[in-house]
Amino acid sequence: MGNSEVVKSLDTMADSNQSGVINRSISDRFKSLEDIDVSADGSPVLRCMISITYSVVCVVGLIGNLLVFFFIRVRRERRTSKINFFILNLAVTDFQFVLTLPFWAVDTALDFSWPFGDAMCKIILSVTVMNMYASVFFLTAMSITRYWSVASALKDRSRQTSCSIRWVSVVLWSLATVATAPTSVFSTVTTVAGEKLCLLRFPDGQYWLAVYHLQKILIAFILPMAIVSISYLLLLRLIRQRSMKSNSKRRTQVTKSVTIVVLSFFLCWMPNHAITFWGVLVKFNAVYWDKSYYIVHTYVFPVTVCLAHANSCLNPFIYCLMRKEFRKKLKDLFLRV
Repeated sequence: MGNSEVVKSLDTMADSNQSGVINRSISDRFKSLEDIDVSADGSPVLRCMISITYSVVCVVGLIGNLLVFFFIRVRRERRTSKINFFILNLAVTDFQFVLTLPFWAVDTALDFSWPFGDAMCKIILSVTVMNMYASVFFLTAMSITRYWSVASALKDRSRQTSCSIRWVSVVLWSLATVATAPTSVFSTVTTVAGEKLCLLRFPDGQYWLAVYHLQKILIAFILPMAIVSISYLLLLRLIRQRSMKSNSKRRTQVTKSVTIVVLSFFLCWMPNHAITFWGVLVKFNAVYWDKSYYIVHTYVFPVTVCLAHANSCLNPFIYCLMRKEFRKKLKDLFLRV
């Protein structure tokens, strides 16, 4: 999710004359939901901290995902592994995702004023959203694959299985591209109150923006979270019922790994989607907005975006560097250096 969607494009922005409604108190200052979104810039200290966080996440994410590329490419026989193939695709999505963070860091540091032009706004926002979808889709596919592999007692299969995994990857990338289409079409640079903002501007305003956010919550969080949770719960039950039942150490390791995977996904994304859903309810006039809405979207929402972005630098450590074989490769690499 792009940072422009968070602080500036929570809604389709008001016209310039609407943004001029600025008085002394919160209740007088904000005459409409659009005015809140235009004026809610947050504090300079918060923006500075967010920019620094984006930079750190970018560096750590680049290093972590490059290590994933290196480790999976080193041993050619491991590339046929279904899980490793998905991990490689996940690393590609996260690598592309973190490459957009310097742009959002600059945008945030400049008080959310976009300095890179309309074309880069459309490109960066589209790449950010597409890789957000792709990352979640591949995390979900990995959870299903892990359960299916244990349930069917299968190891790496023949070329037919590898081809099917490749086709699944193609489908997931295609779905991510389709889900990103509204972002690619409606992202633009708009001048509001004298500032150039990179945001989503739907022709019918609040309603379609609310629909857009709602489908994003469903497709990128609720459904994947349900599938991931069910897959790993079934996996844990299967492990307890099968031969691993007598191996308490192995069972504990698997349980720990599954817990970390599910919790990291939930904790990184839930706060952002929860506040986004609050905004959806406001846009549909299901709940009223007030001072608390302004405060949360100004000071808390940007932090939840940082947390969601941090998931892209956590994934390499969760899915690769926690595995014994990859830790051994990392140790050997450092010893050679």
